[in-house]
Amino acid sequence: VNVVEALQEFWQMKQSRGADLKNGALVVYEMVPSNSPPYVCYVTLPGGSCFGSFQVPCLGWRLSKRNLSPPKSVLKYLSAAGTELTFSRFGENCSSHVKSLLQGNREEADNPNTGIGAFRFMLESNKGKSMLEFQELMTVFQLLHWNGSLKAMRERQCSRQEVLAHYSHRALDDDIRNQMAMDWVNREQNSPGALSRELASTERELDEARLAGKELRFHKEKKDILMLAAGQLGS
Repeated sequence: VNVVEALQEFWQMKQSRGADLKNGALVVYEMVPSNSPPYVCYVTLPGGSCFGSFQVPCLGWRLSKRNLSPPKSVLKYLSAAGTELTFSRFGENCSSHVKSLLQGNREEADNPNTGIGAFRFMLESNKGKSMLEFQELMTVFQLLHWNGSLKAMRERQCSRQEVLAHYSHRALDDDIRNQMAMDWVNREQNSPGALSRELASTERELDEARLAGKELRFHKEKKDILMLAAGQLGS
């Protein structure tokens, strides 16, 4: 399977059928600067998911582009996106499972200010969305948790329901990235070395996930946010 051609053809086909793609059918390739092997290439799909070259060593840029991810991982993703899976059935099944687990404690499941209640609220409020849209939402909340934003909102007395309602309608865009980058600029100014330590840890996690052939968006977004913070400090 030529993964590069399959990705490009898939998204062009989606666009020709009227899919609402915010950035068009553009598949973005990013080569990590290096003067010697192994060379690393990342690809970001119009739906937001990210994959990377996984074979070691990759001795050339062209080869690194062709070895973006194990074909079965990418094709599994394409299958989910191509069938326009909606979140409704998945959300209903999860919500029913939550209820059955809590059985006698219905109050906890119905209260959006509890952890399990917030999870159920998020499931039910996203009915009708595609699985790809739900994956993006999960990435947003992963980043908010990693960045300490959720903790800060709790300290400001924001309820879980308010946080979920706000971010359920937010795409992962440059505004969110810039806000998080500024948080890391402030951390670095208050605790010198915090940014470089987090960046080193993030790069290790990204490499491990890439070599395992996993989807990389969360790890890649973390690195991009930290690099943005480093650039702001440098300027």
